[in-house]
Amino acid sequence: MCTLEKNTYTNINLRKKMTKADIVAKISEKLGLEKGDVQATVESFMEEVKNSLETGDNVYLRGFGSFIIKTRAEKTGRNISKNTTIKIPAHNIPAFKPAKIFVDGVKMNTEVKN
Repeated sequence: MCTLEKNTYTNINLRKKMTKADIVAKISEKLGLEKGDVQATVESFMEEVKNSLETGDNVYLRGFGSFIIKTRAEKTGRNISKNTTIKIPAHNIPAFKPAKIFVDGVKMNTEVKN
């Protein structure tokens, strides 16, 4: 592996990661609630967002962002192993669009990683 590749992989791993367990622990500590209760609440929230999107409803959380359904148009793709073209049908995908205040906070409070 050349030096450039090694540095590229190293920089990718510099970002901190937060898991669902970390979120539950922070909320539990901040509010003084049992971790089990907080976990059930977080799981319920995620399930409701998922169910809403599956039924075609967008979810809007003021000051945080929106969970929306985006429609991807039909397109032509290629199966390179068989050297054939395939038609990829139009389909819906879930997406998250952060609120402007959320985006501005991230821009102001985080440094750019190269």
